[in-house]
Amino acid sequence: MEKAKVGIIGGSGLDDPDILQNRQEKYVDTPFGKPSDALVIGTIGSVECVLLARHGRRHDIHPSKINFRANIHALKQEGCTHVIVTTACGSLKEDIHPGDVVLLDQFIDRTTKRIQTFYDGEENSLKGVCHIPMHTPFCPETRKILKQSLDHLGFRYHPTGTMVTIEGPRFSSRSESKMFRMWGGDVINMTTVPEVVLAKEAGLCYAAIALATDYDCWRDDEEAVTVEAVLKTFKQNADRGMKVLLDVIPRIGEQDWTAVVKEYRTTAKESVMPSK
Repeated sequence: MEKAKVGIIGGSGLDDPDILQNRQEKYVDTPFGKPSDALVIGTIGSVECVLLARHGRRHDIHPSKINFRANIHALKQEGCTHVIVTTACGSLKEDIHPGDVVLLDQFIDRTTKRIQTFYDGEENSLKGVCHIPMHTPFCPETRKILKQSLDHLGFRYHPTGTMVTIEGPRFSSRSESKMFRMWGGDVINMTTVPEVVLAKEAGLCYAAIALATDYDCWRDDEEAVTVEAVLKTFKQNADRGMKVLLDVIPRIGEQDWTAVVKEYRTTAKESVMPSK
């Protein structure tokens, strides 16, 4: 039986180490450099977990400067089978209210500066070329368990959602925001890509808890998103995100992940064309 070991990547305001019991810090390095901060290792219930603050614990790493490869590689290196992430986001839909939870199942990539593969041909990269399939970016089996948790907790949530990831750190223009709505985007952030892609290359079960903080800037009758407006909903969202993690991770630990983990690892391995 393949037991779950869960990596947790906490987004802005969603990286409180107090959710872990028996915790200790571990500073690591990877072939791709150092991750955003120390790994905080501990347990939730009987499940081994590794917590990492995506932007660093001082929130001093802006989205384009996050070392996504080091973050994912560090969690893989620690033996994680899963990566559950939290992310603050703007809503692109009228019925996704600030405070709502969205369980992502798709993304649209609007980033321009980020390395999206461990196989980029550089000296310390993995060898070969990886053509990882992204038809189903987020782990459906993990998402099912997240739905169970959200039903149990009684939180308002949306069972599917397409995340538009922009480069940042600026917010969108109003025209961009309206265009993303026309494309079918449900929510918008600055960090899902390339994190989800790298997790897939690493053979990890990746799922995201997106927490809406605002309506971005597509509404003509409302002021545009600002840092001040976003911060107003952060505490409520942080409390909700922590409760979801505390409920869902023991549920994940009850499952036999042998077949799922094997499938993800096989897909990752078979997607690499070896160098001649």
